[in-house]
Amino acid sequence: MDMSSFSLEGKIALITGASYGIGMAIAKGMAAAGATIVFNDIKQELVDKGLAAYEEAGIKAHGYVCDVTNEDAVNELVAKIEAEVGVIDILVNNAGIIKRIPMCEMTAAQFRQVIDVDLNAPFIVAKAVIPSMIKKGHGKIINICSMMSELGRETVSAYAAAKGGLKMLTRNICSEYGEYNIQCNGIGPGYIATPQTAPLREIQPDGSRHPFDQFIIAKTPAARWGEAEDLAGPAVFLASDASNFVNGHVLYVDGGILAYIGKQPQ
Repeated sequence: MDMSSFSLEGKIALITGASYGIGMAIAKGMAAAGATIVFNDIKQELVDKGLAAYEEAGIKAHGYVCDVTNEDAVNELVAKIEAEVGVIDILVNNAGIIKRIPMCEMTAAQFRQVIDVDLNAPFIVAKAVIPSMIKKGHGKIINICSMMSELGRETVSAYAAAKGGLKMLTRNICSEYGEYNIQCNGIGPGYIATPQTAPLREIQPDGSRHPFDQFIIAKTPAARWGEAEDLAGPAVFLASDASNFVNGHVLYVDGGILAYIGKQPQ
């Protein structure tokens, strides 16, 4: 096998919301594989923070301010990237939000906001990059889905609805544009150790694990939380020529949670 098929040398990758966290870990992995990194965030201060972090890691990234729920702004962003950096070869729809609110306490406006960021935005950004991918003769789109694309859980009705929809959008982009040598796949992260989840992993005063931490460890065959870096390899694979016949698939990077019924109570 020619291992150069995993290279992203000469490719331009747009990773939305990649000024920190999972998006940045994926971007760093793609940069290590040779890609030119472009990212956006909703505020200039976040873009500046991201640019500084990439520079510290030795990566020359291109950062832009853009609200990915705004179709006109996204179209302007893509045109600007094409003019200043080049045609986008790889899109990672990473930007997302979650609101943990019981369904009957959630307003319709709150529900719509989650759907707008987590489902409408990937549609908007994908639609903006696909025409140039068709002209170029190839393209890779990676949607950051979730285990909630398959499972429900208390307080995440909007998020689960959005991520379930994103799974089907992934399959439909594959169905419509596969003939143009565009592959659209998803990555479904499991529970990832990030600054946002740090309070859920704190050791309790009595030396025990946090109850939610215990729950996740018991549900995960790998017996640990994932690290953001665990997503970089799968993302590079799905962005590379090595995955040219993989299309409409969601790759769950969850330590085995979806395969596991859980431990029997003692």
